[in-house]
Amino acid sequence: MTRKGRRLVLIAAGLGVLALAAGLILSALNDTIVFFRTPTEVAQQQVAPGSRLRLGGLVETGSVTKAGTVTTFTVTDGNGTVKVAYSGILPDLFREGQGVVAEGVLEADGSFRADSVLAKHDEKYMPREVADALKKQGVWKEGENGAPVPARPAAAANTGS
Repeated sequence: MTRKGRRLVLIAAGLGVLALAAGLILSALNDTIVFFRTPTEVAQQQVAPGSRLRLGGLVETGSVTKAGTVTTFTVTDGNGTVKVAYSGILPDLFREGQGVVAEGVLEADGSFRADSVLAKHDEKYMPREVADALKKQGVWKEGENGAPVPARPAAAANTGS
């Protein structure tokens, strides 16, 4: 084999090893590349307790309670709910019925212990992934001028609240 032929074989082998390594890395990260998971996805995928993840959805109306520095609330996507406990100062814009992404650990009892809570930054903003997931569930609709507005449950719409 000539010198040029050996060089081409070496380059081809190196590219093959590099492609194999990239494929293995991407397949290993396949389940963790998600920005967040909805409560329904957490239930369907049977996420193992102790797993770190981001949980996204709407803060359920009437679910926020505070006990000292610990705030508990329920995140919903319309089909599923997950109870969240957060110790710390919540963002100023955190409130019931608004979009939220909580980062933390899923507990053995199915609840979620959040390390941080991210809330929307103005009345028109909702993380695209959260809005898309809520639209898929039928819980989200477009308001005036294309501004996103969470769909209110029928009971809340009838009471005028």
